[in-house]
Amino acid sequence: MKNRFLIFVILLAIIWSCSGDKINGRIQEPVVYRSAPDFSADSAYAFIQQQVDFGPRVPNTEGHRKTRAWLIEKFRSYGLEVQTQDFQARTYDNLTWNLSNIIASYNPSAKKRILLGAHWDTRRMADKDTERIDEPIDGANDGGSGVAVLLEIARVITSSDDKLEIGIDFILFDGEDDGEPEYSNSRNSSQVWWCLGSQHWAKNPHQPGYTAYYGILVDLVGAKGARFYREGYSMRYAKNIVNKVWNFASELGYSDFFIARDAPEIIDDHVFVNRDAKIPMINIVEFSPDYGFGHYHHTHADNMDIIDRRTLKAVGQTVLFTLYQE
Repeated sequence: MKNRFLIFVILLAIIWSCSGDKINGRIQEPVVYRSAPDFSADSAYAFIQQQVDFGPRVPNTEGHRKTRAWLIEKFRSYGLEVQTQDFQARTYDNLTWNLSNIIASYNPSAKKRILLGAHWDTRRMADKDTERIDEPIDGANDGGSGVAVLLEIARVITSSDDKLEIGIDFILFDGEDDGEPEYSNSRNSSQVWWCLGSQHWAKNPHQPGYTAYYGILVDLVGAKGARFYREGYSMRYAKNIVNKVWNFASELGYSDFFIARDAPEIIDDHVFVNRDAKIPMINIVEFSPDYGFGHYHHTHADNMDIIDRRTLKAVGQTVLFTLYQE
């Protein structure tokens, strides 16, 4: 009788353990994710090509003005509410630049909002190159890729039958890429000359009292062989958001792109959104803890030849999936 009872207890335990994962005696149902529409890497690639075709998007140039008009028109064509934040800023070499942050809002009346950011300007010099150092770069990846990913996300969410209830604010920051040259010996540590647009917006948001649940910045997100590590400031200010996005990337099969390893802190637009606007914002950026930025960074190699649709797909689909889980 004792043996039969023991066998019964063992069988009952096996049945119970196989019926689901348990925490504190409660059966845990498997996580069910909401499906997201497809992100088109071909469309994002075409958006990068269009930006490059305008020429370098250096402030106070014709390429910059043409790109600004095109970006505003694209967002409006998707039915988004668009506004610009035009201002002047001084550069490290005492130039006065006319800059423009572009803000496009999806579902503007929604209280819960997510902020998606990128920068749309390009660098006026190739200071990491060995030739044509004083000429502006194409910025296919550095500037172009982040903008393209946000444009494609905007196109997808506004054309999909599966509508989001949350609000999304796409902010394209201007004047991000004009810090002192790599070879400069006169850097002023008391002033950050990079990220002029995000510095201005973080202290002067487009709406008084604006806030968002969290933000995602995308920068350098289109190069062949890119790997995205957990950037230092992102982990300091918004570790939970980093972990969530990286876990989603793994669920989607993109763990070869999103690496579960920490990288150093880098100055980028998200720093000022976190510090001054008090919005937890992460940065998806190609910056390796082993070798830093990619070989193309701030050189003329940053052109369409380095752009890879697979990288665009991995980043774009991951961010899009993240939005649909909200």
